Amino acid sequence: MVMLRAGLCPGLTAEMIQLLRTSGVRTVVDFVSSDLEEVAQKCSLSYKALVAVRRVLLAQFSAFPANGADLYEELKSSTAILPTGSPSLDQLLDSGLYTGEVTELMGAPGSGKTQVCLGIAASVALSLKQHVLFLDSTAGFSASRLYQILQCQAEDEEEQLEALQRVQVVRVFDVYEMLSAMQKLRDRLSQQVVSSVGPLKIVVVDSVSAVVYPLLGGRQSEGLAIMMQLARELKTLAREFSLAVVVTNQVTRDSSTGPLKPALGRSWSFVPSTRVLLESKETNWERATARRIASLAKSPRQPTGIQVELDIGNGDVQEPGPGTPTEGL
Repeated sequence: MVMLRAGLCPGLTAEMIQLLRTSGVRTVVDFVSSDLEEVAQKCSLSYKALVAVRRVLLAQFSAFPANGADLYEELKSSTAILPTGSPSLDQLLDSGLYTGEVTELMGAPGSGKTQVCLGIAASVALSLKQHVLFLDSTAGFSASRLYQILQCQAEDEEEQLEALQRVQVVRVFDVYEMLSAMQKLRDRLSQQVVSSVGPLKIVVVDSVSAVVYPLLGGRQSEGLAIMMQLARELKTLAREFSLAVVVTNQVTRDSSTGPLKPALGRSWSFVPSTRVLLESKETNWERATARRIASLAKSPRQPTGIQVELDIGNGDVQEPGPGTPTEGL
């Protein structure tokens, strides 16, 4: 929802905005859907000036119509499905991660969010030979852990090292660094500069909640605005450059017995197309026997509520011990 503000378009002055607010017209939607003759009389404003402003706002914010056939053809030509490295997770996601979309992995600390992200990075870098951009905001990225996963998936050492080099890690410790990193990526992709990024198909953000939470304490309105800017950047990157974007998020409860729900509130809920809840369920006192359960919380393709047991951290790959920094918030 875009609020009316001075400078949003030519002719929209601070004085006009103040008068419009007295009639309950606060947003662009309020303005373009109002009876301008009535508003002009109530606010003692020029009808001609209001019409001119509305014309500009419609040009700036209206979506252009498109028919279903055109959208379907565009989808077929621009969408790829990337394997996650976990057959059970691929099944849950209807074959894997879809480019052009944001997929969210949510869960409590220790639920396996970073582990799944590393598995995804290994799968895309090794199987597809595509580059991965990993934005690490929790210092949870472990190159040795990623190398372990690659060793389990390929026997050839040269192949393992080549895949390792395809994963570019950028450490970002606040939302401004994250926005800056995404802007640099956008500039490189816009100019078709391959350089060290190579054929990029996926961006992993671990985690969004780590950089957004600190903003939501004091001046909440400012924090929400920055959070929505981050949301727009993620969705735009996915859509405009046909990337699969994977983000991790924390979970909260309304009460001690309430169900787990994603953090960052309703404002963030429209960002991911798909949401997966990760949970760690211990079978006994030993951590090594913990079962990782993934549940589909939101999807444009599959019915929600489906659950699978994740096939990660099994076989020859050892789970990180309690002292290993694998999770952030």
